[in-house]
Amino acid sequence: MTSLRTCLLALCLPLAAHADQIVVVAGGGTQDAMDIAAIDTKLKEPFGTAFDSGGHLWIVEMVSGNRLLQVDGGGTIQHVAGQLQPGDSGDGGPALRAQFNGPHNLAILPDDKVLIADTWNGRVRVVDVKARIVSTLEGWRAPEGKAKGNGPYCITLNFEGTKLYIADLLQVHELDLATHKSRVVAGNGKKGRPEDGAVAVEAPLSDPRAVAPDRQGNIYILERGGNALRVVDKSGHIRTVVNASGKKGGEGDGGPALEATMNGPKHLCVDVDDSVIIADAEAHLVRRYVPKTGKIERIAGTGKSGSTGANGDPLQCQLSRPHGVTIKPDTGELYITDSYNNRVLKIVKQ
Repeated sequence: MTSLRTCLLALCLPLAAHADQIVVVAGGGTQDAMDIAAIDTKLKEPFGTAFDSGGHLWIVEMVSGNRLLQVDGGGTIQHVAGQLQPGDSGDGGPALRAQFNGPHNLAILPDDKVLIADTWNGRVRVVDVKARIVSTLEGWRAPEGKAKGNGPYCITLNFEGTKLYIADLLQVHELDLATHKSRVVAGNGKKGRPEDGAVAVEAPLSDPRAVAPDRQGNIYILERGGNALRVVDKSGHIRTVVNASGKKGGEGDGGPALEATMNGPKHLCVDVDDSVIIADAEAHLVRRYVPKTGKIERIAGTGKSGSTGANGDPLQCQLSRPHGVTIKPDTGELYITDSYNNRVLKIVKQ
C-alpha cells in the first residue's frame, strides 16, 4: 500500500522544470592545433565572438593569439587570419599573413566580411572571408600616437548593419558605413562621471570600454574604470542605469540596478528583449540589466575565479575574467567568452 501511495503521489506532482545548462563550445582542450574539433583545441586568450549569416561562430583572440578563428557547422575550428606574433602588417595581402596587435573584439557585416577591433594598432581591420584578404576600414582611426590608449576597444554594429559604434576608452563614436564619416555620440574627451540628464557629447566619461545600441534608439555604454552602465537616449542625453556609486564589487543581483556594484566590466550585448547582458570581468560574472524593471540579475558565474561547473547550472559554473558576451541571432542563445579559461561557453535553454 505504501508503495502504491508513493507512486500515485509521484504521478500527481508536476514535472520538475529543466534547468538551463552551460556547455563548452570551443577551447578548453589539450591540443595546440587547428582543423580539429573546437572543444579539443587550446585557445589563446579569446576575447570576442560573433556570428555570420550562416550561423557559424567566429572568435578573435587578444595579444596572446592575435588570430581570427571560425568554427564551422561541423564543430571544426579553423584559422582564418592573423599570426601569433603581434604586429601591424598585411593590408592588401593574404589574411593568414596579416598581423594584428591585441584585437579586443569583432563584428560581422551583412555581407559576412569580418570587422576586427585591432585595438593596439588603433584601427578597424576588414577580413574579406571569401577572398581571404585584409584591409583597413576607412573613416575612423585612433589619434596619432595614441593607438594603444585610445584604440577601438569595442566595435558593435547596429541591428541593420549600417552603423558601427566604437568605444575607445575616451569617447564613443558612430561610423556611418555608407559614407565612412564618423561622429562622437558620447564623451567630451575628458575623464569623469557624467551627470544624469547631461548632453552626452558634452559630458565626461570614465573609461568607456564597450558600447551597444538597442532596437529603441538607445546607446548603452559600459565603463570599465567607472564600474557602471550608462545609457544615451534618443534625445542625446546620458544617465547611469547600473551602479550609481561607481564602487567596485559584484553585489546587488535581484535588486535595483542602481544600487548594485560591478568590477571592471569589459563587454556587453543587447538581448532579443532589449535587456542588456554584461560581462562583469573582474567580478567573474555575467549579469543582465532589465530596463523595464530597473533591476539586475546574475546569469552565470559564482563570483570567484575558477574553471569548474561546465555542463551544469550556469550559476554554479566558475568563470575567469569573461571579456565577451554575444547572442546568437537565430537561436537567442548566449555565448560567453571565458577569456582566462581560454574557452567559449554557451547557455543552452531547457
